[in-house]
This record gives sequence, C-alpha cells and structure tokens, in this order.
Amino acid sequence: MHVLSIQSHVAYGHVGNASAVFPMQRLGVEVWPIHTVQFSNHTGYGAWKGRVFDAPSIEELVDGIADRGVLPKCDGVLSGYMGSADIGGAILGTVRRVKEANTKAVYCCDPVIGDVGRGIFVRPGIPEFMRDQAVPAADVITPNHFELDYLAGRETKTLAEAKAAVRAVHATGPRVVLVTSLQTEETPADAIDVLASDAEGFYRVRTPRLSIGVSGSGDAVAALFFVHYLDTRSAAHALDRAAASIYGLLKRTEEAGSREILTVAAQDEFVTPTHRFPVEKV
Repeated sequence: MHVLSIQSHVAYGHVGNASAVFPMQRLGVEVWPIHTVQFSNHTGYGAWKGRVFDAPSIEELVDGIADRGVLPKCDGVLSGYMGSADIGGAILGTVRRVKEANTKAVYCCDPVIGDVGRGIFVRPGIPEFMRDQAVPAADVITPNHFELDYLAGRETKTLAEAKAAVRAVHATGPRVVLVTSLQTEETPADAIDVLASDAEGFYRVRTPRLSIGVSGSGDAVAALFFVHYLDTRSAAHALDRAAASIYGLLKRTEEAGSREILTVAAQDEFVTPTHRFPVEKV
C-alpha cells in the first residue's frame, strides 16, 4: 500500500506528518510525505522556528514524484493542517492528479479547523476552504466534534443531532466520516466517544477519558483510520483498530507524564493494541 501524506511537520515532537507517517509505516505502508510547513516544534509551546511553504513548493514535489512514474501505485492521499488556502488548492490539484493516474485512489481529508475550548485556530480563509472545497472533494473525512459542527453549520449536543450533522456532511460528498473526541449528552463524564459512518450505518466506540490533551493525536488517529479503511473498506473495522491504537498510545503517554505523544516508544500499539473496545452500531 502507498499513501501520499501532505500536512505539517515538526523536527521535535509529533504533530502532522511527524505524528502520521510513522504509524502508517509501522503498519507496513509505504508513505510519501510532503510537508506544508516545517517547524522546530508545534505551536502549542508558544515559540517555534521554521516556515510555511507555498503552493508551488508542494506542486514541485508532486511533479518530482510523478516523474518517477509511481502515481498509478498511489492508493490514497491524506491531508491535514494546511498553512494557507493556496496550499489547499495545491493539495486538491494533487488529489486530481493521483485519481487520474489511479481511479481507485481514495482521498482522506483531516479538516483541521479548531477544537472545543479553543475555537478556530487556523488562518483566516482555511475554515471556509475546508468546508466549501476540501471536504466535498474528499472520500473520507476525520473531523473532531467542533469541526463536525462547523462543517454541518449546527451545534450538536445529542447523538441524534451528531448523526444528523454527519448525514448533512455526507450529502456534500464524503462517503466515510470519522468523528473524534465526540462528547454528547449520552456520553458519560468519564468517557469519550468516536463515531464512524459509511453506507452500512453508524458505529460508535466509547473509551475511558484520559487526563491528558496532547497535540498530534488527531493526526495519528486520522492516519490509522485511513490505513485500516484502505485495507478493509469498512468504517466499522477501521474504527475498531484506530480507536484501540490511539487509546493505547495516549494511555502510555499519560502514564509517562510526557508532553509529546510517545509515537516511537508506544509503537506496538499500532500493530497489537493493548486495549480493545466494543464497536456498537448506533
């Protein structure tokens, strides 16, 4: 399996491609990473060095990959944080090129916009680009609860409302939706839900709530879900594996008291998760 992953990257720590690439590789996937930004560390530290790349730099790298004659081997494109709307345009152009080369290729968009408690944290224009262009072009999307509400244009407090919002997003284009960090009125205070939806229906996994909130976990779960979906074409199966792996990764990170997720130290969680949770059809 070959995946082209276009998102941010940090030299220290694990967010963006630094969080997504290794889990996919650990699962046996050949990953072709292209960075939309390269920073010394994630911006949550309050200070960082590095730069945001422009659209031509993304397109130049894709041209170089295409020159190798390998785009027909690309099974999927994964995108995450986009530093600007013009980079988003370059990513969607890349998706079109890949799908022209391989009609079976799948595009997974992690629509990074914001989060509960923080609100929108990306640059102006990015939320609208995600909603109006990137998400409609995607086959698979992996929003968190805040991003689902933004994309659907409504606030969701119950499971029924969340499902209705997912249906509204499905209607714009994506065949598969994974909602992470879902907290509804039905979710116990000591738990967190993950909801997946495809043509077969809605599926939920409920895991214990952990006390940490580390950057990069959304990037990792999007990559894990996408790879398992590519392998099985089943949202339920991909949810089962991805939820188990991300819980194990975060649990071990919490136990270590680490500010950065233990992507390397806890790598066995990607292949043989320590914890498994029931997948409920809801």
